[in-house]
Amino acid sequence: MPGPSPPGDPPPPPSRIGRRPSDTLEHAVVPPPSRRPTRARRLVYGLLALVVIPFAWWLVQRPSNDRDWMPNMAVLPYAALDDSLVRVHNVRFTEYVSTDEYTPRHDDRTYDLTKLDAVWFVVEPFSKWRGVAHTFLTFGFGGEDFVSISVEARKERGERYHFLKGLFRQYELMYVVADERDAIGFRANVRGDDVFLYPIRAPVPRVRELFVAMLDRANALREQPRFYNTLFANCTNAIVQHVNTLAPSRIPFSYKVLLPGYADELAYDLGLIDTDLSFEAARQRFRVNDVAARYAGHGAFSAAIRSGLDGASRR
Repeated sequence: MPGPSPPGDPPPPPSRIGRRPSDTLEHAVVPPPSRRPTRARRLVYGLLALVVIPFAWWLVQRPSNDRDWMPNMAVLPYAALDDSLVRVHNVRFTEYVSTDEYTPRHDDRTYDLTKLDAVWFVVEPFSKWRGVAHTFLTFGFGGEDFVSISVEARKERGERYHFLKGLFRQYELMYVVADERDAIGFRANVRGDDVFLYPIRAPVPRVRELFVAMLDRANALREQPRFYNTLFANCTNAIVQHVNTLAPSRIPFSYKVLLPGYADELAYDLGLIDTDLSFEAARQRFRVNDVAARYAGHGAFSAAIRSGLDGASRR
């Protein structure tokens, strides 16, 4: 048996055999976990910011009727119904010299619903790309009076339309009620775009209901503005919503609604255009530019642009 260690000698080192793991862990220096985001996390955060910040900005936008509007979009129309008579205030009949030089004019007009017997679908392609166009409706009262209702992006002074801006709440929605010399003449003669005037096959009671429904929407927008949207609240799908409200599922969902340049083709396929011609032949026949140029500003403008359509439709 070994004797005690001599005084002054250091104690022998403890044996590693039997040492508890806790003895080592308690005294080990463990570096704190790094709080620095990894490259992958930084990328994820950046992508989230690109999505969340614009979306949050988009959500806080609010439509307004109180802006510095373009002069020919500064006045909103509204209507009042008295039995079969509709009094429409602020019907536009702007006099144009060019797209940027014009004199806005408005007046009040009364329309008799008992005389309302026809509606036309107007298509104005304004781009080299086939899918882009403006569409609107124009109504006839016994061949004596005509008025157009056009759903448009309401622009501020100096502002130009761009379909991308229309996706991000940059325009309010406006229902323009206008004389055909303004709505059709401006597009055909001042802008120089092709304009197609298609007669629509529809029961007269539905035509009257459609006219009143569009004026009701114009009244609503005067009280509570809404945003225009390039895809979901544009000229064509507004018309589709009105039609489908009166005749459910009459116009099914189609990319041709989202791309108004194809809207006349869709209307033809659905049998809505009142013609026996092929689509291409109808398109040529219902183009009104030549007559519109000859009768620019003339009091008989509306009758004249329809005079060359005899035989093209069943009317």
